[in-house]
Amino acid sequence: MRDYEQEILEQYHIEADNIRKVRGAVLCETKEGVFLLRESRFSDERLSVLYELGEKLARAGYLVDQMILNKEGQYQTKIEDVGMFVLKKWFYARECDMRREYELKEAVKHLAKLHGSMQMEPAEKFAMEDLEEEYTRHNRELKKVRSYIRGKVQKNEFEMAFLKYFEEMFAKADETLEYLKGSGYQKLRKESLNKACVLHGDYNYHNILMVGQEMAVVNMEHFRQGIQIEDLYYFLRKAMEKYHWDARLGDGMIQAYQSVKSISKEEMAYLAIRLSYPEKFWKVANSYYRSNKVRIPAKGMEKLQREIAQTKEKRDFLHNIFAFHL
Repeated sequence: MRDYEQEILEQYHIEADNIRKVRGAVLCETKEGVFLLRESRFSDERLSVLYELGEKLARAGYLVDQMILNKEGQYQTKIEDVGMFVLKKWFYARECDMRREYELKEAVKHLAKLHGSMQMEPAEKFAMEDLEEEYTRHNRELKKVRSYIRGKVQKNEFEMAFLKYFEEMFAKADETLEYLKGSGYQKLRKESLNKACVLHGDYNYHNILMVGQEMAVVNMEHFRQGIQIEDLYYFLRKAMEKYHWDARLGDGMIQAYQSVKSISKEEMAYLAIRLSYPEKFWKVANSYYRSNKVRIPAKGMEKLQREIAQTKEKRDFLHNIFAFHL
């Protein structure tokens, strides 16, 4: 353990019996329980809201990684020439296992329960981005990447594959944007913001911990106000990519959420739209454009090939689950 870590802990009302490094953080064992020390890149303003949200959820009986205030009552501790750090309550637990269908369904049930308690004072600065604006920007960026690659005299394997499938994938992106514009999205977004609904912002298996028979939800630093079903979209997409868009499992996960919290027609349409957009294709293209284009990592090529390969599977999934086909 480096000296600055001990210096940080001395600014909290805890006495660590054992300290060890874990992935990107330091685990601190104390008589009061286990805590996690992690570098912070968030403002005090965001952390103050996160602190209140964590306290509210804990009072409601949820297991969450509540932030611990330091001796001066501050949300984070600064160490000169090192950075800012936060200390959070933590758990001895394993991550949600994506290979266990039962845990996937329990995770979305837990998400639905959590959503019922996640509201806060309306704050425009924490509002989710308008999806119409986001997709419009993404589509513009995809065209920019195509133009750049077209202008190259010599093209590598990645660039040739990108151009080969561009028209098909861009057509899906453009059609999805048009469908979004004609849906009830703007009304849903406005209602969600007026109610100050909060979404986790990064609901994935890394942030769902199995504590005995219970689930703990951690790392909510990316929370936003807006359409909560966005969390279900993100978790469902991650699962479906691993399960090759298995309609049976996907429908089971959606039904599991609905068994706790109903999904409106507008929310269901939003879920279908989010799943329809070729998000991974845009991400791979964006990563390529922002990187050193002379040498394309093999991983980028693998991601592109995987996205293309799963296109038909996803199309069938959307048609079967949502009767929604682009």
